[in-house]
Amino acid sequence: MNSLTLILGGARSGKSRRAEALVTALPPPWTYIATAEAFDAEMAARIAAHRARREAGWETLDAPRDLPDILSRARPPVLVDCLTLWLSNLMLAENDISAATEALEGALRARMGPVVLVSNEVGQGIVPATPLGRRFRDAQGVLNQRIAALADHVELVVAGIPLKVKP
Repeated sequence: MNSLTLILGGARSGKSRRAEALVTALPPPWTYIATAEAFDAEMAARIAAHRARREAGWETLDAPRDLPDILSRARPPVLVDCLTLWLSNLMLAENDISAATEALEGALRARMGPVVLVSNEVGQGIVPATPLGRRFRDAQGVLNQRIAALADHVELVVAGIPLKVKP
């Protein structure tokens, strides 16, 4: 199976748990590609909670900015959590978002084995007050659309309930 699944949802919607359930339904070992960086104690605690929740059988690879490269070398099945933090890391480092997105699309097209990606749906809230916030919201929407176009399956998780968006 060489499927690509995108799981979208808001903050604390249950999207990561849904993605983990999809991957762990396959035989282990599983690869978890984490894009978060612990810049403060609160984020370190979030990362630790995610790691503690995962059962044995996961290999964790960190890819805060070099996701396409890490993805191309990861053993399937793969869970990427999450594209939102990856995009944020790229924007804060002033990387070329278009080139990075193209590289990610290329890595996803070349993948062998199942991949599940997690991303936030950020366009349903208030308009951000800052130019950076608005650029991020817009870039996240474009990234989600581009990955959804490649995906075999897209789900939106609302209050822990997955809704099929694309079969």
